[in-house]
Amino acid sequence: MPLRLIFMGTPDFAVPTLVEIVGRGHEVVAVYSRAPKPAGRGMAEQLTPVAREAGRFGLDVLTPATLKTADAETIFRSHQADAVIVVAYGLILPQPILDAVPLGAFTLRAALLPRWRGAAPTNRAIRAGDAESGVMAMKMDEGLDTGPIAMAERAMITPDMTAGELHDILAPLGADLMVRALGGLERGALALTPQPTAGIICATKIDKAETRIDWSKPWKQVHDHCRGLSPSPTAWFELEGSGAPVRVKVLRTTRAEGSGAPGTLLDDRLTIACGEGAVRVIELQRAGRQPLMAQEFLRGTPLAPGARFA
Repeated sequence: MPLRLIFMGTPDFAVPTLVEIVGRGHEVVAVYSRAPKPAGRGMAEQLTPVAREAGRFGLDVLTPATLKTADAETIFRSHQADAVIVVAYGLILPQPILDAVPLGAFTLRAALLPRWRGAAPTNRAIRAGDAESGVMAMKMDEGLDTGPIAMAERAMITPDMTAGELHDILAPLGADLMVRALGGLERGALALTPQPTAGIICATKIDKAETRIDWSKPWKQVHDHCRGLSPSPTAWFELEGSGAPVRVKVLRTTRAEGSGAPGTLLDDRLTIACGEGAVRVIELQRAGRQPLMAQEFLRGTPLAPGARFA
């Protein structure tokens, strides 16, 4: 028998799960998302990706600023849902909300827990040079990603994969995983396994202060730093010249041959020396401009070997 569900989510990552849940015939009695925010040149309010998709299905969308009030709890209970599905929602669910549904609250996490608990698991996994990531469906408790695991799927992280590319692999993989977990929940056959107590690493939110490229690091660390922050919040460097330094975002890199003083341009292909080895910048974006491939960038910004990047 289909479940009565509340879905809570906000960004693009959550959309495939909502679509799969609706497509499998479950009754989504309410969708919770973050409130619209001004964006674009006209600063018009923009619905979240989940709110837009919910509207396409004719689903009711609620955007409370908090779930910690008595009124929020009353409204939540009034939906009379069997369970709650949470995918990158963005608000903390207090215990009274978790207790408001008989089958519990389940979340989809883009990490192989307990490694990378927290806000930025895909970014942190790639920056750390991990060879694999994955998705997990887990039952929620009051802790940060501490609940028991229901199901998991793994995904390989290839050497040049960016955080954006990993995101695009894990979103549909996670959607399929969550509807399979819901099938088990529907049948009363969903087994839960406590997380290991060893191997816990926190995936804290990326701070702007850590996004600048440090060319003194070995090439592998520079490469992982750039791809782990692409497309957002993006690694960057400053291009030194006769005028004021120009900030340039790096969207894609790969390993290259060569050596020299860290931050020095080695050739006409945007190969830049690191503390050990070198990387070649494949795609980049000057401040206020569109992203460009390296050769396009060099046509508009001619640089000779020996140029310095800070």
